[in-house]
Amino acid sequence: MWNRLKRLFRSIFGGLIESAEDPELILQQLIRDMNDEVPKMRNNVAQVMATEKRLEREIQANQTSLTEIDNKIKAAIRTGHDDIATTLIGELQLKQRTLETTKQNYEQAKVQSVKAREFLDNYLTQVRRRQAEAMQLISASRQAQMQEKMAQTMASFQLGDTSQTFDDMREKIANRSAAAEAKAELASSSLDARMQNIDRELDNIQQQDMLLAYKQQMGLAPAAETPALGEGAPAAPVDRSLGSVERVPPTRKLNE
Repeated sequence: MWNRLKRLFRSIFGGLIESAEDPELILQQLIRDMNDEVPKMRNNVAQVMATEKRLEREIQANQTSLTEIDNKIKAAIRTGHDDIATTLIGELQLKQRTLETTKQNYEQAKVQSVKAREFLDNYLTQVRRRQAEAMQLISASRQAQMQEKMAQTMASFQLGDTSQTFDDMREKIANRSAAAEAKAELASSSLDARMQNIDRELDNIQQQDMLLAYKQQMGLAPAAETPALGEGAPAAPVDRSLGSVERVPPTRKLNE
């Protein structure tokens, strides 16, 4: 429980959390934690390698010192200073013991340095693997969230709630169309409509009469026959010279 709380606090203070224990945010926090550990691991390995290097330099220094002491001992013996030679021998023995201890520590440091480098390489490999796995889980979490939102949207949209509205609108449109057709039928059967039809027929008759008069004047149609006396009322002579529209013979009546 305490680990979960600590993990939750880290994710909150990381500034990337929207809700408690969000999988995506927790995984992102774990990735940050692993990345933060990498510099620490590198520093530890560097310290182990530094110890190895330091011991190696100490061994070289001790060997150089032993060579110098050995030369001094030989010089003291040649000059007859045995007491100095004895003192130098004691110092030589101390340096030799120190050198042996340093060599042992150096061999241990070499082993630890190799192990530390191997551990660092393995840790980096694990970090990369864990990060890739975390990214896959984050992608799956986002996909799950999208599916959850889609399911909520589909659940909130009920097709049956709108079907009644469609039926009502369909009936209303049908009623308006029927009413418009009825009004049009009434308008076409009214007196005004019939009078308009008569006027159109009269216009058409007048146009045909004028056309015939033009053809008769131009000799393209036979002249109208004049009825004999006694057979009917004398007809007015037809003026063949149509100079203007006013000289066109009067139109026939509709009832003729």
